Amino acid sequence: MKYHIMPVTKFRQNCSLVWCEQVGEAALVDPGGDANWLRQEVAAQGVTVKEIWLTHGHLDHVGAANELAAFYHVPIIGSHRDDETLMASIPGQCQMFGIERIQPLIPDRWLTDGAKVSVGKLSFEVLHCPGHSPGHVVFWNKLAKFILMGDVLFNGSIGRTDLPGGDLATLMHSINYQLLPLADDITFLPGHGPMSTIGHERHTNPFLARN
Repeated sequence: MKYHIMPVTKFRQNCSLVWCEQVGEAALVDPGGDANWLRQEVAAQGVTVKEIWLTHGHLDHVGAANELAAFYHVPIIGSHRDDETLMASIPGQCQMFGIERIQPLIPDRWLTDGAKVSVGKLSFEVLHCPGHSPGHVVFWNKLAKFILMGDVLFNGSIGRTDLPGGDLATLMHSINYQLLPLADDITFLPGHGPMSTIGHERHTNPFLARN
């Protein structure tokens, strides 16, 4: 598995490109904006985008999804259907943040807990981790010990819950019962900021309850 991290927009959201080295097929994950630049970055890697994967429906993670799906002629996958209202409200999110209007988003496929997504010979398990948003999912590659985390858990922090659909108790339940049971040596890429590991956050993150 190879990946390339591309922070986008003023929110510095970690859009990522993950691909199978054996066949050169890729998934573009959480393309929150800067579509033209993302196209250049993808072209520089010499891979073929086959799908767009979304962790959740906030503007900074989905802002360029429709445009890039049309450009690459690929489906949009995710998040969980509980984010349907959030994705329908994208024009309102644009207005809230003073961004040019973007059309509502309707994924080609909603995801459920335990579902699988794949690109080339890579396979990721879907974990439904609500709290930051109702339909938030993360993508876990067990073989590579790697998670595309979105805005659930960060290096030294956790996802904010003061946006529509957010709930702190739900977020902590997701972290405690979906993520912390996983092995310490799993690396994750959060939606913003530097990478970390489950173990590092278990032992140092001030927002996580000590067990």
